[in-house]
Amino acid sequence: MVRTLPELRVLIDSVDQELLTLLTRRAALAHEVGEIKRHEGSVVFRPEREAQVIAGLQASNQGALKSESIAFIWREIMSACRSLEAPQRVAYLGPAGTFTEEAAIRFFGSSIQKLPCSTFDEVFHATTSGAAEYGVVALENSTEGVVTRTLDLLLHSPLHIVGEVSLHIRHHLLRTSPSIDGIEVVLAHPQALAQCQQWLNQHLPRAERRAVSSNAEGARLAATNPAWAGIASERAGAEFGLHVASHAIQDDAFNRTRFGVVCLPSVLPAPQATGRDCTSLVVSVPNKAGAVHDMLVPLKRHGVSMTRFESRPARSGQWEYYFFIDLQGHPTDANVQAALAEFEQLCAFYKVLGTYPQAD
Repeated sequence: MVRTLPELRVLIDSVDQELLTLLTRRAALAHEVGEIKRHEGSVVFRPEREAQVIAGLQASNQGALKSESIAFIWREIMSACRSLEAPQRVAYLGPAGTFTEEAAIRFFGSSIQKLPCSTFDEVFHATTSGAAEYGVVALENSTEGVVTRTLDLLLHSPLHIVGEVSLHIRHHLLRTSPSIDGIEVVLAHPQALAQCQQWLNQHLPRAERRAVSSNAEGARLAATNPAWAGIASERAGAEFGLHVASHAIQDDAFNRTRFGVVCLPSVLPAPQATGRDCTSLVVSVPNKAGAVHDMLVPLKRHGVSMTRFESRPARSGQWEYYFFIDLQGHPTDANVQAALAEFEQLCAFYKVLGTYPQAD
């Protein structure tokens, strides 16, 4: 028998009430866990535990919900439960509507205290000083490569990486009018301008390209002048009341940005192993022939995969470099532990930037 729309709505209302009852029970249990953690002096937020919970639910899913939807729903549930104890204070590159804000919400859920910052330096300062418990910063883009300022800050900062988020980045041209006619200035973060340069060359070759601190700041400024346009997300457009004059103008259809979640070790120690982990390092080697090759030999010997290798000048005036490296695995994994023990002995400088569950 085919049910009518009113009958289905009654059933949905009933299920919603059941869900509310179950969520209330879950929140009460989470509160008990929080009390135990407070008594023990342990941290409330454990990203590796939440990652394992979500992965387990996705693995057991036999219904119509997509894995991505399950992750989003349960992250919000866990965020709401955590906020009953104390919502996390999270610093990120602002203003409201940036991709970094979206990454913060994707990682922590929306039940957080947001602290938008004007620069990467300010995010690091806020997180180091305790104004925020966590910071979220861009690490690298699939089109334009690493965000060099973030690497430079990580090198000298006491913060370590405890999580990562990978976002599919869609850049939209936003302005007070739905047309691209009459645009004189395009405002965006330098990375976004670079990621959209082919489209801009073809469609707005005469428009000035003006770099600003963030894409959301470009959208905010575009709202003040009808001859200006910003490159940003749809969320930024909605935040500042702008039209989408052109959708998805990024040159690479598969454009992604990887973000790191950073904090002081006193706020959250290194997450425990999950079986799908990444370890980030920065090292330097003596300036002699074959030093870089020798440094990498232990990784091959112990079967440790290297997923990123970037060099940055050491600024010593001696043509020396720091190498930023990402490895698959956790320092407690036997092969990683053995490789790192040998690896460190070959380095003139060695620092673990963080170990954390890999993003989906």
